[in-house]
Amino acid sequence: MARNSLSPAKRDDTAPAQYEDQSLKGIIDDSPFLSFHRDIVQIPSISKDEAKVGTFIAEFLEAHNFTVVKQPVSTSSSDSKADEKAPFNVFAYPSGSSPEDSQVLLTSHIDVVPPYIPYSVRNGNKTGDSNSVIVSGRGSVDAKANVAAQVFAALERLSESPSTPLALLFVVDEEADGMGMRTFSANRTLYDPESSKYRGIIFGEPTDGALVSGHKGTLGFTVRSVGRAAHSGYPWLGSSAISSILPALSLLDKLGDIPPREGGLPSSEKYNRTTVNIGLIAGGVASNVVPASANATGLVRLAAGTHEDAAETITCAVRRSVAEIKDANVTVEFEKDDKGNVLGYPPQNLDTDVPGFPIAAVNYGTDIPNLEVASNVKRYLYGPGSIHVAHSDHEALTVGELKDAVKGYKKLIDALASD
Repeated sequence: MARNSLSPAKRDDTAPAQYEDQSLKGIIDDSPFLSFHRDIVQIPSISKDEAKVGTFIAEFLEAHNFTVVKQPVSTSSSDSKADEKAPFNVFAYPSGSSPEDSQVLLTSHIDVVPPYIPYSVRNGNKTGDSNSVIVSGRGSVDAKANVAAQVFAALERLSESPSTPLALLFVVDEEADGMGMRTFSANRTLYDPESSKYRGIIFGEPTDGALVSGHKGTLGFTVRSVGRAAHSGYPWLGSSAISSILPALSLLDKLGDIPPREGGLPSSEKYNRTTVNIGLIAGGVASNVVPASANATGLVRLAAGTHEDAAETITCAVRRSVAEIKDANVTVEFEKDDKGNVLGYPPQNLDTDVPGFPIAAVNYGTDIPNLEVASNVKRYLYGPGSIHVAHSDHEALTVGELKDAVKGYKKLIDALASD
């Protein structure tokens, strides 16, 4: 495989790579795979601003004999951007073939959560062992480790078997609204789940090298409270929206610990209990003003049941929590599609029939429910690094984990391509 020939000079708005010592720089520079991983981590790509890293990946794949399609994705903030900054998915397949021939799809996402954290490399716990070297930076694990490993697994497999019927898909907006995968799924020019020849989809997320048997479902919600403003010296002349919303939030926060027969959310043996996170709260204008409004957003990680049933449970809980509060005006809202259906999804059970991997279930969500597949298509979830460091200020993984991921993805490709 050729070295990445795209010049780092194109990334003139990024921080330079930081190395604990110069020998570590040589380890990265001497490996086309590790260099590619470094290059894409160095390019900032917070959700809604993925165009630069998408262009870099597209040019790399074109230089390595892939036909690349840049699929525009309309997001909540992209309409106001110049065309060259608008986000797009990167869909690629080997030159000389066609998308209709593909039987194996490897996919991950190229967006990351804020803030941008520069790429750096430091020594691990074993002196002289390059596999223990630690690579860090925003996206170094979630999910640019997956992108890099999938690309090089595909390149290695194609160098060994040029006719391997595979394709690559790197989507935007996974960390935000999931519009990248939803856009791809809805485009029947590139992907038709009913007529495609896909045997399996390999999704890339941090799994500690395990093959994931499934992940929890999700449901987002917003609780709103409307009160009446007044001077804080005469609070009886108003109605506090914050005082009204607090009992509802307190109850919602505990719903995962309450049995369903008592109005709570379900648990399961596979995924344990359902959890509720109140992630954002706002209200009022000043400490000396009775607040006229308040709102809070939350996310349910669903261990069992449907997201529609969970929405009904949450709605009933909010009503119960404010039933005895005088003048309370508290409501709960759920995002819906254009047909009025509540957005979200139930727990996702996945395939684990390829030997040689540890098996685990995970609590986080993925783009898997956003891609429509035929009933006979296998769905695998696998990748390097730990979800416990993803989204954190210490996001990192080892060189050994990155290298093992290339082997793992090749094993999954082999299982599907030779099925």
